[in-house]
Amino acid sequence: MKVIPIVPFLGDAGDGSLYEAQKKIYPRKVTGRFARWRWAFVWLTQLVFYGLPWLEWGQRQAVLFDLGARRFYILGYVLYPQDFIYLTAILVISALSLFLFTAVAGRLWCGFTCPQTVYTEMFLWIERKVEGDRTVRMKLDAGPMTLEKFVRKWFKHILWIGLAMWTGFTFVGYFTPIRELGLEFLQTRMGSWEVFWVFFYGFATYGNAGFLREQVCKYMCPYARFQSAMFDKDTLIVSYDAARGEPRGSRSRKADLSTLALGACVDCDLCVHVCPTGIDIRKGLQYECIGCGGCVDVCNGVMDKMGYERGLIRFTTQNALAGHWDQRAILRRVLRPRVLVYTTILVALCIAVLWSLAMRTPLRVDVVRDRGALSRIVAGGRLENVYRLQVMNATEQPQRYTISAGGLPGLAVASEPSVEVGPAESRWVAVRLQVPYGSAPPGSHPIHFEVAAASGADHVSEKSAFLVPR
Repeated sequence: MKVIPIVPFLGDAGDGSLYEAQKKIYPRKVTGRFARWRWAFVWLTQLVFYGLPWLEWGQRQAVLFDLGARRFYILGYVLYPQDFIYLTAILVISALSLFLFTAVAGRLWCGFTCPQTVYTEMFLWIERKVEGDRTVRMKLDAGPMTLEKFVRKWFKHILWIGLAMWTGFTFVGYFTPIRELGLEFLQTRMGSWEVFWVFFYGFATYGNAGFLREQVCKYMCPYARFQSAMFDKDTLIVSYDAARGEPRGSRSRKADLSTLALGACVDCDLCVHVCPTGIDIRKGLQYECIGCGGCVDVCNGVMDKMGYERGLIRFTTQNALAGHWDQRAILRRVLRPRVLVYTTILVALCIAVLWSLAMRTPLRVDVVRDRGALSRIVAGGRLENVYRLQVMNATEQPQRYTISAGGLPGLAVASEPSVEVGPAESRWVAVRLQVPYGSAPPGSHPIHFEVAAASGADHVSEKSAFLVPR
């Protein structure tokens, strides 16, 4: 028998490790059109996230998901768990939007609005302000621990932790009224679950944006793995024009490119230095690319300094690179059948959801039969069934509702025919229905309840059954 020795795999360091050591990435600061767009989305998303819980609508928080009371307040709407269909619709719209944007221009979500990208940009901004830009940070990390290094590192982490905890506090503020939460925090009376979620979300922000960064995009996020299924050769992606850039090589600014046996790429590696995931876009499309456009901005800056035409690295399509298309030809291919189908479905869904919300009746009724007494004969020779109605008032004012029933001859409400429900509340009501004994044959007979607001503005009809014993 042949014996095969088991030899451990040696990493690059030759120390027997099964994994390559993760090299820290030091993204360089970049300016340009896409950098400005990225920061515009940072401001937009964070103004919404941090500011929305502080807005008031009437006498309450404008957006509040009150899980304890099982009510969800969104501007002028009060939603109940029975309105779960709206959450489903929002998730479907979000997924279709992601498919549409990816089919048109690749990973726009990842590069500009993904929370991981947004918070990494914010944490990097703090890091640059405290420790300096790329070369300064690399030199600081490589040097020995000095008092200056210690102070800079700790000051950076204090700012990171402060931003992370404020993020966790804001997140919890969507589920607990944020003003009450702030008062409880100042009085050290926060509930255990509130404390847990503030620290959990804050720790997740601190770890993901401060330490994991590109590793979340490369190894943890599933979107990077299945994005290729949504790309085609007419998808706008960050691309390096190898036909124009190769062979690459350094040269003087004064050198005449037409007399050199070189392409437009000066091999400065700045496109690698600004990449938040540390890839070299000149090697072609890679799943780690988040489409942020940082390499486009820095390369255009180099082309300007060299006096060359911009666009060596640019958003373009594979077909455009192969066919040397102009912008007009590229834009014509954007409106291809796949994009049109996504757009049509997305617009139809958005219109349907908005129409449903506009036509939504702020009154919900659930009917439950009383299982303790399905049917009984009461005084006066009448047959009675007992029901329990849950009447939900989704308005901001108290309402009085009248209850009636129909579907059988002589069917009448024998209990209190009206009920008052407070603003944004629900109430269970016992309702007794009676018919003359012998007026209906034995069996189950369909009936319907009519619940209407006293003002006449809202009206709901719910089906049920009236049981006649044999």
